[in-house]
Amino acid sequence: MKVVVLAGGYATRLWPVTKHRPKMLLPIGETAVIDRIFDALEQDDRIEEVYVSTNERFATEFEAHLADSEFEKPTLSIEETAEESEKFGVVGALGQLVEREGIDDDLLVIAGDNLIGFDLSEFLDYFESKGTTTLAAYDVGDREKAKSYGLVELEGDRVVDFQEKPEEPNSTLVSIACYGFPRESLRFEEYLTDGNNPDEPGWFLQWLQSREPVHAFVFEEPWFDIGTPESYLAAIEWELDGDSVIAESATVERSTIGENVHVMAGAEIVDATLDRSVVFEDAVVRGCEIHDTIIDEETRIENVNLAGALIGAHTRLTNGTE
Repeated sequence: MKVVVLAGGYATRLWPVTKHRPKMLLPIGETAVIDRIFDALEQDDRIEEVYVSTNERFATEFEAHLADSEFEKPTLSIEETAEESEKFGVVGALGQLVEREGIDDDLLVIAGDNLIGFDLSEFLDYFESKGTTTLAAYDVGDREKAKSYGLVELEGDRVVDFQEKPEEPNSTLVSIACYGFPRESLRFEEYLTDGNNPDEPGWFLQWLQSREPVHAFVFEEPWFDIGTPESYLAAIEWELDGDSVIAESATVERSTIGENVHVMAGAEIVDATLDRSVVFEDAVVRGCEIHDTIIDEETRIENVNLAGALIGAHTRLTNGTE
């Protein structure tokens, strides 16, 4: 079985923190988001090759990350784009990758920015038992949230209807970006040649479901689609579960570190209070109260209170003035 880990997004909703850094490499506790997926794939003997689908802008970052890791299966497959406006769409990029890498095998496709609570091997067990295209489905419990995803309607565990980002959701069960495709269902070229939408994979699933059986692996474990500051902080909160992570080389003096805080290497926290926040490498926070905030690397903040903020790298904030 082959795997494609989708890692080509530009994560504009997390800018400026992800303007020059792939969101899949954002830290969650002691590891990066994408490493959790790599680790699960590394341990499953059914997985032969893992293609990390990324773009030209972030290729160097992923090359360095993989070189520093102990993972043996992942290799890069680079989409020839460097800007959001140049993207081929997820389905378009998948079609190109399947052709470029000569994939003719069962295929697992999973988004590298998904933090999933279920065991990926259980999903593969289910996929193999069904022998059909299989998607992972989760009840988001809110119809407004459901509008942002592909909506799944089931009879038993078989998908009988699929709607991509419906205006009027009739349920809250959505498809997440985790799909198993038998080799005969890798019909991306046929789908694209017919002039169908190359963007969201949900459009392809909707097209495929009307032509062949598709089943759903419904799970109840936590799931985070890390695409916004709020979802990133929520994922960290789930991972840390009230604890905090402070790098050995960080400096913390006369400060209160609350719950779900990550302070990275070289950061300085002095006379400050932090809660549910992330402070990246070599940032300096002095005389501040910081809540629900992400502070990027080499930023300096003094005597400023922040809540719900996203501060880009190399920023200087003092007394509320940049």
